[in-house]
Amino acid sequence: MSLQTIFPGVYSIHGQPYTRSLTPGFKVHGEKTVKNGGHEYRNWAPQHSKLSAAIVQGLKDFPYQPGSKILYLGAAQGVTCSFLSDVIGPTGEIFGVEISKRALRDLIFVCEKRTNIYPILADASQPQEYAADVGQVDVVFEDVAAREQDAILARNAAACLKVGGFAMLAIKARSIDSAADPNKIYEKVITNIQADPDAHLELVQQVRLDPYETDHMFAVFVKKK
Repeated sequence: MSLQTIFPGVYSIHGQPYTRSLTPGFKVHGEKTVKNGGHEYRNWAPQHSKLSAAIVQGLKDFPYQPGSKILYLGAAQGVTCSFLSDVIGPTGEIFGVEISKRALRDLIFVCEKRTNIYPILADASQPQEYAADVGQVDVVFEDVAAREQDAILARNAAACLKVGGFAMLAIKARSIDSAADPNKIYEKVITNIQADPDAHLELVQQVRLDPYETDHMFAVFVKKK
């Protein structure tokens, strides 16, 4: 079995993304695993992770590496967080913000096995609740089902993202407006984010997530100042 590197820490096996497991033997959501060269690799299925779907659909900027510090908004049960945990390794940090107590319980179970993920019970639209504890991060990642996705990303970038850092957003058109044209929603969200006077975010790439996620656009920004 041959491994091809897609990004640092992300590999292609039989055309599917995989990461080298930081916790061999522990599965987060029943994912497929394979052994190679004495290591265990986990299948990062694009059907279960918007970031993986973006990778498969041609994502160019992947600002995650060993030691990266990440603010993850909408961590849910920790599926995508766990794959990023593999990528950033034991010296990296993921601050996983989740508003649902039920989902947070599952996330905490993952955190007990993966010591580089820190769960935060909070509302992602109120970064002042946790910004002092999180500090400055390399990446802000947002996967929150809310009408104000643009404002949430902008506020968190203003509060926690370092200059030159990346902000990534899975735009969920149907969560914002179930009746409007998704393309118009994507355009409005991106325009609002770039116009925010405090976030200083500039769009660098857009990736459609169909067929893995219907009516979703993955947007990548960089903080300019």
